[in-house]
Amino acid sequence: MSKHVAVLMGGWSVEREVSLRSGAACARALESVGYRVTRVEVGRDVAEVLARLKPEVVFNALHGRFGEDGTIQGMLEILGIPYTHSGVLASALAIRKDKAKMVVSAAGVPVAHGINVSRFEAAKRHPLPPPYVIKPIDEGSSVGVVIVKKGREHPPQEIARPDWPCGETMLAETFIAGRELTCAVMDGKSLGVTEIRAATGEFYDYDAKYAKGGSIHICPAQILPNIYQRIEECALTAHQAIGCRGVSRSDFRYDDESDTLVWLEVNTQPGMTETSLVPELAAHAGMNFGELVRWIVEDASLNR
Repeated sequence: MSKHVAVLMGGWSVEREVSLRSGAACARALESVGYRVTRVEVGRDVAEVLARLKPEVVFNALHGRFGEDGTIQGMLEILGIPYTHSGVLASALAIRKDKAKMVVSAAGVPVAHGINVSRFEAAKRHPLPPPYVIKPIDEGSSVGVVIVKKGREHPPQEIARPDWPCGETMLAETFIAGRELTCAVMDGKSLGVTEIRAATGEFYDYDAKYAKGGSIHICPAQILPNIYQRIEECALTAHQAIGCRGVSRSDFRYDDESDTLVWLEVNTQPGMTETSLVPELAAHAGMNFGELVRWIVEDASLNR
């Protein structure tokens, strides 16, 4: 009898729509390789729903808060249902960009200089000399990220809006010019490095990530072999230092002119549509989408 997999998607974070896409793609792929799949659009009653369904495995396709921050992982531990991706501690640590940077930096990976600041203080005065980047400490998908360019006189005002959805504390980091690069890690090995370019503008923001034709992925990245290898090593070190499991994806900036490489963050629940970065890198490494999701499900466990 085929294994029963519940695919969790949606939720109520600002990344809900992305999660619905990831979940739908993964559910289809899992069915195509022989699993019995139940799609679960996650609400506050998710524990009751799962207790009733009694799946053998949960495929966690949630993104952002609650789904990616250790919360649902803890609930699944209590329910005793094996689940995919990272466990409670690694998920909680990775989503806090400031804390994750401390751990990864201590492991020898270069990171950008940064400080935590209240969004209201950051709207009154520049927390760092421009150019810098300011972003929520615990959101993904470039949600709430603002680039403050060199020579800008006034700090960004949008972060002080009354309807700001991304929390009170922001992380301000020195802006590193150059390339946006990402590296996936699976089963203790790198899947390769992709360069990401926004099709319009200069920043790989939410729209560039998810709008059709919004970004260009160069896979494998056309960079010097020693830089390519260094990124793979840093991604693997970050994955291990934070304690990630399953598949993770680390994001980097690299400036050719100054030969500066910095690690930005690790995604413990990377996007999983067929055209997302991790499936693309898996394909580059010789693994199709069905094989990728099968591996993720078979890797599921408790006490991750």
